[in-house]
Amino acid sequence: MIASTVACRDDSGPIRPIAGGDPARGATLIKAFGCGTCHDIPGIDGAVGLVGPPLVHFARHSYIAGELPNTGDNLIRWIRSPRAVEPGTAMPDLGVGESDARNMAAYLYTLR
Repeated sequence: MIASTVACRDDSGPIRPIAGGDPARGATLIKAFGCGTCHDIPGIDGAVGLVGPPLVHFARHSYIAGELPNTGDNLIRWIRSPRAVEPGTAMPDLGVGESDARNMAAYLYTLR
């Protein structure tokens, strides 16, 4: 079990910041969109959800939703339209625009 968990992380180095992304604005948006209803997200007040995966150390994850390599472009795509990426996902499409998704991704990549 531990070996499979470790294989899903990449500790080889930091992930580059999202170009044009504002992590502080992203934190505000994550709270406003209610992401903490389903996810445990460090640094977001009240974000202690148990439905979706915890986003602790998100920047170290190798994959997003077990499907996509953890890159900035893929994360923005996932935030904007999760069901287009994984039709059976429980994550709802919240109508997040490109700029907001970029800022939210920038925040998530601060979680090392």
